[in-house]
Amino acid sequence: MSISANGFTRAAPSSFTVLSNLVSETFTNLFAPQTGGFGEPAGGPFTKFSFADGDVTESETDWDIAFRSTTIAVNGGQVTGTNDEPARNGNAAAAIENGTFDDITSASGLTFVQDADGAFGIPTGSDSGWYNYNFMTNIVAPIPGKILVFRTADGKYAKVEILSYYEDAPANPDPDTNAARYFTFKYVYNPNEGETSLAE
Repeated sequence: MSISANGFTRAAPSSFTVLSNLVSETFTNLFAPQTGGFGEPAGGPFTKFSFADGDVTESETDWDIAFRSTTIAVNGGQVTGTNDEPARNGNAAAAIENGTFDDITSASGLTFVQDADGAFGIPTGSDSGWYNYNFMTNIVAPIPGKILVFRTADGKYAKVEILSYYEDAPANPDPDTNAARYFTFKYVYNPNEGETSLAE
C-alpha cells in the first residue's frame, strides 16, 4: 500500500499499535496485617497487589507490589530475609519522587531500586520512605509530596500516592478508634509496553 500527495509517493506503514488508555483509580482499605512486633519478630503474609488487575491477588507470580504493616515490597530483585515474604520472580522496582501526584508525568530517567538481601527498594522506617510515625500521637501518616513510582513485574509503569494508613481514610485518624494497616492510595498505571508516560 502507498500514499500519494503533491506528486510524491511513499509506502504506508504496514501496521500500527493502538495504545490503551492509562488507568487512574483509587484503591481503598487494602488490609496489610502483621503478626509480632513490639519486640517480637514481625511475620505474616504480605498482601499482594497487581496493577494490571487493579486488585489484590493471591498469585505467587502475577503481582507487582505487596504490603505488610508499613512495609512495601516489589516483585523484583531478591528476598530481603524478612519472615514470610513472597518470592521475587518479576522485574519490578521502585523510585521515590518529590512533588505532587500531578507533577510526576513520566517514569523516564528515574532511578529504580529493587528489593535486595537486607533491604527493601522502598526504605522502611519513619521518614525513610513513604511515611512518618509520630510517637506522641501514635499516628502513621504519609509524608506529603512523596510519590512512589513503580516499574511493574512485567516492565510497565505506575505511580502511587498513599493517602491513608487507616480504615476508610479518616481525615484526622484516632489510633484508639480507627483501625490501622488499611491502605488507601491513588494510582495511575500505564498498561502499554515500553511506554513511560504517567500523565493523566
